[in-house]
This record gives sequence, structure tokens and C-alpha cells, in this order.
Amino acid sequence: MTSSIVQRTLYSARITPGKPRIRRAPLLLLLLFLQVIIPANLVFSSSLDKPAIEDSISQRYSEAKFYFNELLTNDTISQKVENWERGAQNFRRIYLADPQSEQAPACLFMLGQIYAYMFQRFHNVSDLDESISYYKDVARLFPENRLADDSYYAMGLLYLKGKQDPDQAAQQFSKIVQDYQSGDMHPQAAEMLKQLSTDHNVALPTVMVGNSGLSKLNYILPVKYWSSDDYTRIVIMASGPVNYREELLDGSEGKPRRLYIDFQSSYIEPQYREPLKIEDGLLQQVRTAQFSKDTVRVVLDIESIDSYRIYSLPEPFRVVVDVRGKSVANNQKKLTKPAPVKTPDTIVAIPPATAKPIVIHPERRKVLAAEQHRGKMILKSNNSKVVALMPELLAPSLAQQLGLKVKRIVLDPGHGGKDPGALANGLQEKDIVLKFAQQLKPAIEKEIGCEVLLTRDIDTFISLEERTAIANTQNADLFISIHLNAHPSPKVRGLETYYLNLSTNAEAMRVAAMENATSTNQMSDLQDILQDIMQNSKITESSRLAEQVHGTLVAGLAQKSFGDVQNLGVKQAPFYVLIGAQMPAILMELAFISNEEDVQNLKSDAYLSAMAHEIALGVQAYVNSATAKL
Repeated sequence: MTSSIVQRTLYSARITPGKPRIRRAPLLLLLLFLQVIIPANLVFSSSLDKPAIEDSISQRYSEAKFYFNELLTNDTISQKVENWERGAQNFRRIYLADPQSEQAPACLFMLGQIYAYMFQRFHNVSDLDESISYYKDVARLFPENRLADDSYYAMGLLYLKGKQDPDQAAQQFSKIVQDYQSGDMHPQAAEMLKQLSTDHNVALPTVMVGNSGLSKLNYILPVKYWSSDDYTRIVIMASGPVNYREELLDGSEGKPRRLYIDFQSSYIEPQYREPLKIEDGLLQQVRTAQFSKDTVRVVLDIESIDSYRIYSLPEPFRVVVDVRGKSVANNQKKLTKPAPVKTPDTIVAIPPATAKPIVIHPERRKVLAAEQHRGKMILKSNNSKVVALMPELLAPSLAQQLGLKVKRIVLDPGHGGKDPGALANGLQEKDIVLKFAQQLKPAIEKEIGCEVLLTRDIDTFISLEERTAIANTQNADLFISIHLNAHPSPKVRGLETYYLNLSTNAEAMRVAAMENATSTNQMSDLQDILQDIMQNSKITESSRLAEQVHGTLVAGLAQKSFGDVQNLGVKQAPFYVLIGAQMPAILMELAFISNEEDVQNLKSDAYLSAMAHEIALGVQAYVNSATAKL
């Protein structure tokens, strides 16, 4: 399309007061006036004369363009305002001779250019207004013409550089990216909008942001954070996968150390760019800005940083930052560059979900308890193989070595609010696990005498990242997340307990994907992330806790009159809710909401009470073994 010469030369001039001139008359009045002074056979000829008129208008337009070029190149004639007015009059007369001719849009566009040059040369603000008015006429009267987007772009530059109005300028550029996406001015308009967003906090149009289209920017949403005196978790969500990099800056001149993260090809709305002062705990302030046209920078001012870990999670894409202060990290290794961790073997042989479940009859309870007491749990799978407990579980635990006691436990009833969890047989997972957690809390308090907190005690939504952050900021000693399972086959039933680790078990990955609200493909990608974050993630202690609680629960229920207990064993999988937990953490799937027999048990208050009691005993057994003096 015709490009505007003005956009290359006009806008370095300052606006200075000039002698105002009378604004142009509305086009309709001029048309009526010229009807009198222009020969009728030119203005209102019959259709038979139209080719001749078109030829005449085309010739006159060429002559007007020639004179315009003279104004641009001949310093002698360009110094007088009268000559510029003559050039404008040439195009105005051509337009009014036939406002529907092929040259009509170009005449209006040239009028916009002439008055823009006049503003540049003579600094008369009325010329600036006149130029904008003619460009508006092009876009309004000929929106489908190839010069429409050029006119919007020219108006945007005039508003920005001439009138110093970035908001009005953004409106013109936005019109191009919204309505003229195939036009030649679209790339320039998009770049101008990005620059306006960076320099003037102007919001980008929605068409430029989102996760669809290679040229679009990703939305960065407001930062969420949880902070205590020695721990901070920050979660930054985006509209789609984003490349990012981080850097840690040392404090200077009384300023705290700063950790910043740059998100590429990203955009954050102006209302979210104000600094957020926190000054409560480790995290002092969060600053978010549009650092450049396509980069969002998030700066974390932190009181003291001993170590930090950054990782991303999919669906929805978010970046999680865990920061530990010096007060709790002096005796532990840095987490910024964790070494590869050897994955422990599976504790118990787990049959596939489609195989016949393990059934523990009441008479097996004593044998099971005896084997468990000796540090082994032997369970027969469908292929009759016997697998013993890991040797590591026979060694003294970390808690034993440190002589620690469990003072606080966080229970996490899964899902809630807008997230119902698994749905089947007229039940919602979120309701049952909340009811059960409220029963489990006093049971543990009674057996152990420690403080027990719930991540939620009402029907409310809490993100997976927040649940772990609650446990960390509350300095919990144990973390137990409570869930119900579901399966496409209504015949599958039973209970199983998980701890965080890598997994190749397809069924374990399916359950983790369901609880993580993501896909199994994304879960496979997560395995790579876990390679970098498994250090100091309490794998061994979590496996001890899982084994002790699960074994006690299975054996206890088997001794009661609830029928056969379907034991699916202790497993490992990458559950989001367990990632970053700074204490032994497990996730329990207490039953299959998709199985009628399990549902009948879940509807029984006696069954729920029995489960709560047995889990409390299992936690007590773990605590006693973990705190016993060597």
C-alpha cells in the first residue's frame, strides 16, 4: 500500500503556537459550494460521460501529485504557506469533482499528508488537526480501501508525536491490528503498540496476547505468593508456555538481594505493574514491569536468600519459585543447582490396576503386623512374586538421627470450590475428603497430641501450589493430602498411598495426571523437571511415612467388619501437590468413587471413623519410630 512519507520525516518537530487558520468546511458544504463554481458537466455528468470524467480526474490527480513532489523537493516554493495551500486545494477540488472516483481515497490521504507537512514546517496546530481530520475521512468513508490502514497508522503517529497523546495513538494502532491483520501496516502497528505498552503503560488489545498464534504475546498474570520468616513460594501464571531466565543479584546500599525472572514474548497488563510491598516474612516486595516490548520482568526483593529453586508446571503453565532463607538452610545443600538423585526402588510390588487386587483377609492381620514390625511387608501379587521392603527403610531415619519430634501436621483435603474432583455415583470427591479430613484431625490430635491444620475447612478452591506452600509456611512436620480415586472400569476398587518420585508405572501416572488436572503426556514431560528438584525432597522419609500409614490402615480395616480390603499398595508418582514439600509428604487415595462397593463404605460414618482411627495410629507409629532414641 501507499506508505506515508510523513511518518519518516514529520515528528521530530516540537509543537509551537502558530497563527490559527480557519478549519476546512465540512465536505458536504464544500460540495454544495463547488456545485456553483465548477461547471455542471464536470460535477453532474451523465453515466455516458463517466469514462471521460475518470480520465480527466486521473490526469488532474497526476498533475496534483507532480506539484506535491515539487513542494517536497523545491526549497523555494516550499517556504511559502500559500504554495502548500495551493497543493491542498488541487487535491480537494479533484475529490469534490467526484467523491466516488477511484482517486477519491487517495485525494483525502494526500490532503492528510500535505497538512502534516505544513504542521512540521510552520508549527501551526490547526494544520495538525486538519491532517488528522482528512486521515479520519479516509478510514471512515473508505474502510475497505488499501489506504485505510495507512491512515490509521499516520493518525497514530500524529497523536503520539504531535499531540503527545499515547492513549489516542494506541487506539489508532489497535484498529489496525484488530481490523487489518493482513494489511502491510500491521507489523509496524503491533510494534508501536508494544512500545507504547512499555513506555506509557498502555494496554495491548486482546488480539495481540494469548496462547494462539506465533506472533502473539503470552499474558503474564499477577504474582501469587506465600511467605514466612524463612520460606517463600511465588507462583507466576502465564497464558501459555513461556521461555524464561532468572538471575540473582547481590544486595547493595541497604537493598536486599534480588531475584529477577524475565519472561520472553510476554505481556502484563498495566494495572498489574505497580510494585507490591509485602514486608511480612522473607519476601519484602514484588515488582512486575513490561521490561521491553516483548519481555516481562518480575523482581523479588527478599530479605535473605540462601537457596532457591525455579521450575515450571503445565496446564495451566506456571512458574513456581521456592526460596529459602538463611535461618533454615545453613545445614542443608544449595538447591539452585541440584545434583542428579538416584531413584529408589519401588517399596512394594504393585499389580496393574486391571489385575486382580490384593485382598487381605482378617486372619492375615497378625502375620502382616509381625512382618511389618520386623521392617518388611510382604505382599503377593498376581504373578506370585514376593518383594521385600527397601533396605533403606531398615536404617535409622533422618528424624531419628536428629532426635526430632512431630509438632505440627497439615492435612490437605483435595479439590474444593470450583474443582469438584472425581464425580461418580452421585458423589463429589471434594465433599467426602473434606468430611473425612475433619474427622481425621481430632483423631490424630488425640493419638499424637500434636497440632493439626487443614489447608481448607470449607468448600473453597485452593491451587495445588498453595497447598504445599501452606505446609511449608506453617513449618509442618508432616503433610498428608487426602483424595478419592476413579477409574474407567467400575470394577476397580481399593486404596493406595503415594509419595513423590519418578515413576514408569502407567497406572500411577494416570492417577497423578488426574489429580494434577493435566494429561499423561504432560506428566511424562514432568519427569524431566523432577530430575532437577528431587534433591532434599524427603523421598526416604516420605516412603517411610507412606509405608507405615498405609500398612496400618490396611491391616486395621481388614480386622473390622467392612469386608475384604482391596490393597493397591504404596506407589510413587509425580504429584504436583507434593512438589516442594519440605517435610515428609504423602498422598492417599482412600477409595474409588467409581466403584459401588467403595461408595457404600464412603457413605458409612462408621467406616470413615475407622479409617480416621487407623490412619492416626499409622501416623503415631511413624512418629514413634522416627523419634525413638537409638
